[in-house]
Amino acid sequence: MAEPSPTPASDQRTWQVLAHASAFIQFVSIPSFFGPLVVWLMKRDDPEVEPHAREALNFQLSLIIYFAAAVVIGIVLVLSIAGIVLIPLLLLLIGVLLVAEIIFAILGTLAASRGELYRYPLSLRLIKG
Repeated sequence: MAEPSPTPASDQRTWQVLAHASAFIQFVSIPSFFGPLVVWLMKRDDPEVEPHAREALNFQLSLIIYFAAAVVIGIVLVLSIAGIVLIPLLLLLIGVLLVAEIIFAILGTLAASRGELYRYPLSLRLIKG
């Protein structure tokens, strides 16, 4: 006997989870914002999925801004004497951002699997709902 097709609610839950988990696409050398962007573009008309995709996408875009700012600050510091002291701190900050990205994406994925909307900390609300 054939398996029953997934109910709309379980299909939506799958897309909600995918919106957050798709950030791990970065581990195959694709920028982490690409996965949430694709889910958001495909499901932006779905009121159950769109908030999850928007949250994940906003967080990933925020991280791009934070990393870009760190690179600019790093370049300025390299050109100054303060760089000798501050470059290690900047590298530590970048490491913390990378770890936070992984942890928060996992927390978002787990929350979505329970049907809850996860609000990412440090996320700029660039895409409005």
